[in-house]
Amino acid sequence: MPLDPDESPGFLLWHVTLRWQREIGAALAPLLLTHVQFVLLATTWWLNSQGEDPNQLNVARQAGTDVKMASEVLRKLEAKGLIVRTVDASDTRARRLRVTDEGAELAQQRARDALVVPEQRGEHVCRRNLGVSRRLGKANGLREGLLGAYRESIWLHEI
Repeated sequence: MPLDPDESPGFLLWHVTLRWQREIGAALAPLLLTHVQFVLLATTWWLNSQGEDPNQLNVARQAGTDVKMASEVLRKLEAKGLIVRTVDASDTRARRLRVTDEGAELAQQRARDALVVPEQRGEHVCRRNLGVSRRLGKANGLREGLLGAYRESIWLHEI
């Protein structure tokens, strides 16, 4: 017998994720960044801060994104002056990535400040509702935890 949508962990997770993504998108809009642009910028910045000059494949893998899509987004970040892409000396098809000073400021401070409230809300909702999941056991707990997160995300979204 099929689950009612409100009982399906996948359906609930999908809706919680969409609401969280909308909040992140709204927080990043004044910075003229999409969520995926921010993720790839922040990933590149982090890899640079670890002493790496990653190529596009490394950044896409670290961020968990599609390589072709990442390449297109990274070109847009370059056009905005947030990263520099240089030809890899060992493979002329690849590009090495460095975050510019402006990109580093955006990744480190301005975007982080913009994301504080959505991230705190998301973390708060997840922690509380995952606690429900642990108490009730795996199958029922996951469903109840996601249902709680879904209901709470609706409530937070309406504030």
